[in-house]
Amino acid sequence: MSDGKRTPWVVGVSGASGTPYAAAVLRGLLAAGESVDLVVSRASRLTLLDETGIAFRDAHWREDLGQWLARGADGKPGTFTGLDLDDVRHWSAGDLAAGPSSGSYPVKGMLIVPASTACVAGVALGLSKDLLQRAASVTLKERRRLVVAVRETPLSGQTLKQLVALDEAGAVVLPASPAFYAGATHIQDLVDFVAGRVLDAAEVPHRLYRRWEGELGGSRGA
Repeated sequence: MSDGKRTPWVVGVSGASGTPYAAAVLRGLLAAGESVDLVVSRASRLTLLDETGIAFRDAHWREDLGQWLARGADGKPGTFTGLDLDDVRHWSAGDLAAGPSSGSYPVKGMLIVPASTACVAGVALGLSKDLLQRAASVTLKERRRLVVAVRETPLSGQTLKQLVALDEAGAVVLPASPAFYAGATHIQDLVDFVAGRVLDAAEVPHRLYRRWEGELGGSRGA
């Protein structure tokens, strides 16, 4: 902003499988010079530990986040380097007095990556059982951008109804569905495609995937 006031994106990480998606979105936001307020749910910490071996701790969140963002989607540590976390602020999921719990706290919007079906239900029903759900409810009521990258398959009828409710409330429902026209040759390419679509929905510039240009077979020549 021109007045120098910090206006972050809130990134919520729920317990669904897909922590590499969250890492790619976070790296993309930081590369674009965006400020980030991070909320890592209790359930997502178990998923993160299972998928990466990293234990995310409130008292050591910066160190743990650095290890997480440096890891590639294939699990290789140290894949990404030179990450600047100075403009990342972490809020505990149990802190319902945190900044993002209030509509008067200035943010650009919120990205939930990945979003579990339990998270979808909580946000659609307005339960606000933790800071992630509360921040999402605030984002909707303030008419700010909310992107919900749901990561589940198959989807039950009840979850589909809840996703429709979120769409009707103004959220962008974005299934974590990688595409192949961008010429993916590595698992990181597929992860980056989904992360790039999340950033597209937030209107944040990035170069995470090759865009479609109307030329058949373009991915084979990339």
